[in-house]
Amino acid sequence: MATMESLIGLVNRIQRACTVLGDYGGADNNAFSSLWEALPSVAVVGGQSSGKSSVLESIVGRDFLPRGSGIVTRRPLVLQLHQVEGDAQDYAEFLHMPGRKLTDFALVRKEIQDETDRLTGKTKQISPVPIHLSIYSPKVVNLTLVDLPGLTKVAVEGQQESIVQDIENMVRSYIEKPNCIILAISPANQDIATSDAIKIAREVDPSGERTFGVLTKLDLMDKGTNALDVLEGRSYRLQHPWVGIVNRSQADINRNVDMIFSRRKEREYFATSPEYGHLAHKMGSEYLAKLLSQYLESVIRAQIPSIISLINKTIEELEAEMDRIGRPISMDAGAQLYTILDLCRAFERIFKEHLDGGRAGGDRIYNVFDNQLPAALRKLPFDRHLSLQNVKKVVSEADGYQPHLIAPEQGYRRLIEGALSYFRGPAEASVDAVSNHDFILPKQELKRFPTLQAELAAATNEALERFREESKKATLRLVDMESSYLTVEFFRKLPQEVERAGNPPNSDVDRYGEGHFRRIGSNVLSYIGMVSDTLRNTIPKAVVYCQVREAKLALLNRFYVQMGKKEVRFLTLFHSRLQ
Repeated sequence: MATMESLIGLVNRIQRACTVLGDYGGADNNAFSSLWEALPSVAVVGGQSSGKSSVLESIVGRDFLPRGSGIVTRRPLVLQLHQVEGDAQDYAEFLHMPGRKLTDFALVRKEIQDETDRLTGKTKQISPVPIHLSIYSPKVVNLTLVDLPGLTKVAVEGQQESIVQDIENMVRSYIEKPNCIILAISPANQDIATSDAIKIAREVDPSGERTFGVLTKLDLMDKGTNALDVLEGRSYRLQHPWVGIVNRSQADINRNVDMIFSRRKEREYFATSPEYGHLAHKMGSEYLAKLLSQYLESVIRAQIPSIISLINKTIEELEAEMDRIGRPISMDAGAQLYTILDLCRAFERIFKEHLDGGRAGGDRIYNVFDNQLPAALRKLPFDRHLSLQNVKKVVSEADGYQPHLIAPEQGYRRLIEGALSYFRGPAEASVDAVSNHDFILPKQELKRFPTLQAELAAATNEALERFREESKKATLRLVDMESSYLTVEFFRKLPQEVERAGNPPNSDVDRYGEGHFRRIGSNVLSYIGMVSDTLRNTIPKAVVYCQVREAKLALLNRFYVQMGKKEVRFLTLFHSRLQ
């Protein structure tokens, strides 16, 4: 067993080295053979609200993952569990925080969130760059899991419409690799035929040879029903046994119920269950962890020859690349500073080329303005707001106790102001979409210095993020300006147009009939259409001026400010990051 455990530890160290060198699952980097993709791993796949986080926390025996609504996992989390001997205190370490041991797992949760935001910003976008977390405890088995973003069907506010496909593509890039073990998590209180995890696992592993099925929330099924058909392989057969899990309830989570106590409750549930009692020895999070650990060990052992072969091939490729690159980094502090500043200038120049043209990337921002913004404007629910029933209601409320005599001016104003408020959503969404700027960060020129590249990328993200709020204020101000002063000339023309159409304004038309209210709705819709055309042109101008332009101007200055700190500590830090 000691040999097997050291094998998992060895794979863990290779994975960490791969990440530092920019080789990670889902990465768009074909310059070298990917060692990461050759390493056996267990990828955790599930839809939102499938109980994925609860399963991972049950396996670890700790409450450490961020929770919330929408997409919480926005970067892959490589979770490496290390079993230690004795009664040592549990602690965690992050790859990006070497040497710092965290014993407070609330701080672990916060650091996962902060490190995610550092790369993706405050928006709800995703990134393929993984976070590495190692947990050391006598209560865990040796195991490595990759927690992937939950599959979703709808983009929430602040996300691009492509987020659904982006998440699926990221998940698929991991699980389609032949060395990836798929942990497909599905809730028992939903039909297994609609499981997002099973659907995508079946597409990449139709025989089920690499897939382990996990059924959560067994205790939440409707009374009188059970999941035996699934657990015993009759509904959907896999090559490996299904494992049932009983998650902590939300009440237990709110009360911070101890995870060890929750594990005991889970064991008692299966042991005393009339339906699942005969399967109790093959159910629960503890059994699942041992099952995965043993299987991962066997796969690693079988793959050792091919892993060694790929490592040797990668070494040859890297040595050839180093021969091509040339001169080493000087140990002189002044030369190091010059090299770093030179790289910063190159980074800034490439960044501008991505925005201004000459390189791919800036066209994504144009796509926001030319496609996403107009599409969002077209989807606004003006038909509901200007329905006959709502127009009558708004106009009547605006008239009060005395109905209007000629034209319901207050009714018009209220209808227009209500319609204009809908423009705030697309305005904010355009700003957030532009903040999703991973696609404009240059990589090829800085691949020799992956850690420095990550630092510069984070500084670039921060430069755009700093102006995001100002850009949002400016775009919302455009909407508010349209509400604060209506274009009077537009409405002055309306009586003339009616008169030219052969319906004089003084005719005896029933001013309170449906035709009258339909005309009001039609007039307001025409005005809103004019405003929509205006905002379609002015919102991009505000976003570019307040966000993209300012980021371009401020980026190099920010680098220079950082480089201006010439203390030995600073130069030593950056020298280590160059390596």
